[in-house]
Amino acid sequence: MKSLFVGNMSFQTTESDLRALFEPFGQITRVHMAMDRETGRARGFAFIEMPNDEEAAKAMAGLDGKELGGRNLKVNEARPKGEGGPPRSGQRNFNNGPNAGRVPNTGRGPSGGGRGKAGGGGRDRFSNEDYRESVRQPREPRW
Repeated sequence: MKSLFVGNMSFQTTESDLRALFEPFGQITRVHMAMDRETGRARGFAFIEMPNDEEAAKAMAGLDGKELGGRNLKVNEARPKGEGGPPRSGQRNFNNGPNAGRVPNTGRGPSGGGRGKAGGGGRDRFSNEDYRESVRQPREPRW
C-alpha cells in the first residue's frame, strides 16, 4: 500500500475530481483532502492511498506536473508523519538554530552593555523560556 501526496491543488478541487483523475491508474483505497479547521475550505493538498505499489508509481509518473484547475499538480510519495522535509523558506524555528543553547544577552556582561558592536541587539536576545512561568499582567486601557 502506497500513500501519495498531491500538492499545489486548486482550492476548488473536490474528492471526486481526484478520484476521477487517479482511477485510470488503478484502485484507490482512500482519498483524504486536507481541510482548514476554521474556514472549512480545502488547504490545497491531499493524500491518496493505493493498494498496489506499481499502480501508485505509474500514477506518480503520469500525474506529476499535470494541470488540474489551472494549476500544475505535484504528486509524489507521502512521507510518514513527523518526517518533514527541510524547513521552507520564510519559516522560522526559534528553538533550533545557531543560537539554540545561548544565554540571552542582557547588556550587563563584560561587553559593557549598550548597543555597540559587542552588545547584541538581535531577535535572539530574549526567548519565551525567560517568561514561561511568569504570570501575564493585565494591559492598561488605551484611552
